[in-house]
Amino acid sequence: MFSKVLIANRGEIAVRVIRACREMGITSVAVYSDLDRDALHVRLADEAYALGGQTAAESYIDADKVLDVIERSGAEAVHPGYGFFSENSDFAKRITDMGVTFIGPPPAAIDVMGDKISARLAAEKVGVHGVPGTTDIITDPAQVIAFGDEHGYPIAIKAAYGGGGRGMKVVAGPDEVAAALESAQREALAYFGRDECYMERFLTGPRHVEVQVMCDTHGNAVYLGTRDCSAQRRHQKLIEEAPAAGIPDHIIAQMGEAAVAVAKGCDYVNAGTVEFLYQEESFYYLEMNTRLQVEHPVTELVTETDLVELQLRVAAGEALPFTQDDVEIRGHAIEVRINAEDVAEGKFLPSPGPITRLKVASGFGVRWDGGYEAGDEISQYYDNLTGKLCVWGRDRDVAIARMIRALEETEIEGVATTIPADLAILRHPDFEALTHSTKWVEDTLDLTGVGSSGPAAAADAEAEPKVRRDVDVEVNGKKFSVALYVPESQLAPVAGGPAAKPRPKRGGSSAGGGGAAGSGKIAVPMQGTIVKINVEVGQSVAAGDAVVVLEAMKMENNVAADIDGTVTAVNVEAGQSVAAGEVVVVIEAADA
Repeated sequence: MFSKVLIANRGEIAVRVIRACREMGITSVAVYSDLDRDALHVRLADEAYALGGQTAAESYIDADKVLDVIERSGAEAVHPGYGFFSENSDFAKRITDMGVTFIGPPPAAIDVMGDKISARLAAEKVGVHGVPGTTDIITDPAQVIAFGDEHGYPIAIKAAYGGGGRGMKVVAGPDEVAAALESAQREALAYFGRDECYMERFLTGPRHVEVQVMCDTHGNAVYLGTRDCSAQRRHQKLIEEAPAAGIPDHIIAQMGEAAVAVAKGCDYVNAGTVEFLYQEESFYYLEMNTRLQVEHPVTELVTETDLVELQLRVAAGEALPFTQDDVEIRGHAIEVRINAEDVAEGKFLPSPGPITRLKVASGFGVRWDGGYEAGDEISQYYDNLTGKLCVWGRDRDVAIARMIRALEETEIEGVATTIPADLAILRHPDFEALTHSTKWVEDTLDLTGVGSSGPAAAADAEAEPKVRRDVDVEVNGKKFSVALYVPESQLAPVAGGPAAKPRPKRGGSSAGGGGAAGSGKIAVPMQGTIVKINVEVGQSVAAGDAVVVLEAMKMENNVAADIDGTVTAVNVEAGQSVAAGEVVVVIEAADA
């Protein structure tokens, strides 16, 4: 077994792996950006190394920086978590070339399954088929339109090297294709470092069912039941369950066997997930995620298996300690992803900021996997997952009731969260009756009047900014130069130094993008980065037209005009960071 493991990630998944290492007697090594200097995963790790930078591109997905830390720390293995480098074969190859173990599949398997096009071909080779789609990279919107003319709409444009709903856009007709393709490529490049996209027919009412697989280096492969992840918005999961209920046992068995066949077909090793779409007692291969999934805790709860421990043991060369016949599904588990978003009647607006209060539910059958504690700040530059609340019950009805109780007990203040939407889903008769689908949240669930779970961060509740000071210290007679990060209030002004810049006040999350209603002063509802400007001075616009596209917490949000009129000012540029409430476009009313 390894003596030291580096976790190339942040947030709750880094915390999850660090805890598993602690239980197994393995020294854990954390890495962190400037913004994560005081993060929970850094506080819990045995060792922590600075990467510098703020954005993921400047820190967590800067391969050279991470590899340098691997070498300096002496880590024998690297756990990539999910996202970031978890499905990056180049990173896995570079680690392997250093003589360090990548806790995941071989690079060749990542290459096959990480590319969603070659993954479709690999699945078809072992007799597992997906929905109608192409295996060609989209280079022109005309390709999508031609596919739609042949197969019909809607069509899903998807990142070839992505997953988790990032870089995925659904188009209902030819007029939407060009903008959707551009947006999908932009998101894919920002999140995965590659912008290739492909397409497939988008089923209108399927359930999203996935199968957890685990394979070792001794030729053993098993599946550990199923999960249902149909409660989604923006193609990102809100609630996950294990097992997938209401599906005939023989179909569940067929799915499991198909998942193992796909894994074996690419010589897969370690934990992976094969995803399917299920509709009218038929299932279609969707993709394989070559990593640990966000929703792995529900599988752990119903199988009494520690998947992270298994990952570490398999990566160290151990054989799986059980066979398929030993796998038993016990009870029912539900996981709710609590994201820092204002539900805003279904708009789901990112809500970054400091967490001023965090009280998590407890009691029988309740588990919390979190990446933050009270006093920590959720940054606009990273994923907005605050934590995952999980419950186990002897059956699905008990699990639903237990989750409702646990959500009602959970208190998070300072940022808005998705808890109100989670409760609306769990209490809905469609969810109870298993008649919901992947589009149900957006198309059917009525979130009228549903907003934030609690007070947004007040401006005076913001964490005091810290300033870097380089100082010399002496330890046991030896001099060291170190960097200290000290609250501004504890510093005396530096003679001749620059004056501190005032910090923009944080506005509470809102459902719209304007300033005062119908003012023509279009303000962004949250802090983020402008990724696209759709208008120019002198252009006529109508109320509801998207004037800019704002990215916050890895999600794109259209900011719309609130009146009909003519654009008189554009105050931002693409790539510019903006604060909540900042006016980005000014419109003069048509009747002015």
